[in-house]
Amino acid sequence: MNILVAYASKHGATAGIAERIGSTLNAAGLSATVKPVEEVDDVTPYDAVVLGSAAYMYHWMREATAFAKRHQSELAERPVWLFSSGPVGEETVDKEGRDILESSEPKEFEKFADLLHVRDGRVFFGAWDPSAPPVGLAERAMSHLPAAKGALPAGDFRDWADIEAWAQTIANELKAS
Repeated sequence: MNILVAYASKHGATAGIAERIGSTLNAAGLSATVKPVEEVDDVTPYDAVVLGSAAYMYHWMREATAFAKRHQSELAERPVWLFSSGPVGEETVDKEGRDILESSEPKEFEKFADLLHVRDGRVFFGAWDPSAPPVGLAERAMSHLPAAKGALPAGDFRDWADIEAWAQTIANELKAS
């Protein structure tokens, strides 16, 4: 069974998650190909797709959304899982008592749930390196604001065990079908 793990990543944390999902699927005896969405022209060679993106301000990156729309009919014909990365820090509950991962779910999860017949969607903690050069106009503008300095906790907060466990559930489901 051929599985595509396609992703959009701005600073590399989401790419790392996609790679770990792919390696977990491969270790489970499936054949997973991991690629940035910009490098995927055709999804028809794949039996299933895991699609992910970094999320900013509760939205996926433009490239991932465009990919899902462009391949909507083909994706709707095969099993699809969605993932996102974005929240950073060690807190799992916000000031209002909400689960941070649940409340960080990008709008695209709901949007694509029915259109693509999504089997599951998961948000994972991401990583933030404040010394990395800003990418895009918004990040460059924010980097000049004094209040933005230190606004996000720095570090790699990806939970590899959780990512691997989720990928293993995908593998189990695909092997059972």
